[in-house]
Amino acid sequence: MALEALKYNATLLLVVLASDNQNTHALSGVRILELGQIIAGTYGSQLLSDLGAEVIKIEPPNGDLGRLTSIAPYRGQSGLFLTFNRNKKSMVINLKSDEGLKTFYDLVKISDVVVDNFRPGVLEKLKIDYQSLRQLNNKIIQCSVTGFGNTGEYKDLPALDIIIQSISGLMAITGEPNRPPARVGIPISDLGGGVFSSNGILAALYQRERTGVGTRVELSMFDAMLSLLSYMGTMWLTNRELPEPQGSKHEYTVPWQAFSAKDGYLVIAARQDVFWEKLCSVLNLPKLSSDERFKTNQDRVENRDVLVPILEDQFIKRTVEDWLKDFREAGVPAAPVNNLDAVFSEPPVSERQMIVSYEHPEVGKVKLPGNPIKLGGMTEVISKPAPLLGEHTEELLKSLLKLSPSEIKELREAGAIS
Repeated sequence: MALEALKYNATLLLVVLASDNQNTHALSGVRILELGQIIAGTYGSQLLSDLGAEVIKIEPPNGDLGRLTSIAPYRGQSGLFLTFNRNKKSMVINLKSDEGLKTFYDLVKISDVVVDNFRPGVLEKLKIDYQSLRQLNNKIIQCSVTGFGNTGEYKDLPALDIIIQSISGLMAITGEPNRPPARVGIPISDLGGGVFSSNGILAALYQRERTGVGTRVELSMFDAMLSLLSYMGTMWLTNRELPEPQGSKHEYTVPWQAFSAKDGYLVIAARQDVFWEKLCSVLNLPKLSSDERFKTNQDRVENRDVLVPILEDQFIKRTVEDWLKDFREAGVPAAPVNNLDAVFSEPPVSERQMIVSYEHPEVGKVKLPGNPIKLGGMTEVISKPAPLLGEHTEELLKSLLKLSPSEIKELREAGAIS
């Protein structure tokens, strides 16, 4: 048994770590069964699919709930689903039927990872909890994304993105001072759950290389947001200093905020004195840099209410483009406040292949943001369409489980698959 495990681990290590072959993707050979839905349960495995993992969505008969949302609609389809399910395959398996559950078990035996974002208790009810799965395959890794964890006082509370943003303190430090709380413009709690889950899966795969056995990965969206509070959390925990919303401003740095130009907004981040001096030169306010009230960053913070109106009066005189040209030539940290039309025209987008596209059989060409991870030796961008519901059920039953047409027909008639 030990020798067999050693051979398995050696083979997987070669696959997971890839090689110098340009056609080998980093996670080629890793098979993930995804039970996740919407965003939190799908984004992490989508990131891994971009790196070569084979991701098989195991969907209920009515499909991932993400298929039914009206978020970012595109030609009658859910833009949300088209975004978070590229490079995946879809199987429809009814886990509530005995034959469907057995079929899923057979897939677990030949897979590496199972991902879900079910409420606590659902895995046990469906008989697909980690203890059940490890009996089938002791190398299996199960990753569960929940709102507040699988145990504890809050485990059964609803965990929608805005709920997590609110209860985690994120909304209390977002937006303008003395205004109602604001949520972050993207579903950062859902996305954070996905990003951290992919991190946990990769760590578990690496751990398995050393131990020869799988493990359970738990990811709480609440925990993820607490982690992202970073130094804001430290401020409260160490000295009981309560951060407040600052808009675009920085509590400890001036100037570090958005300013209104003649035709739009731009941001300035001139904390260091050398940048401050260059900023004053570009603004044609040379005396400002030597003004005792503004000489150091601490001086500028203490006199923010005096300094900012002076700067605002200058910025409004010229266009964003004119200011940026001069700031960049002088080496002053500055950027436009882009809308999405502008951001996708920025040079790094094309230079770093951050737009990928695929041809979808029902909606045609779909363009979407790419994966920020760029690995040496992995030059080919993987871009396959989000699957139709159950598109690969029969194909995978044949290729992976070696089922005959008659056996597949029996499963279909029994309501186990569709």
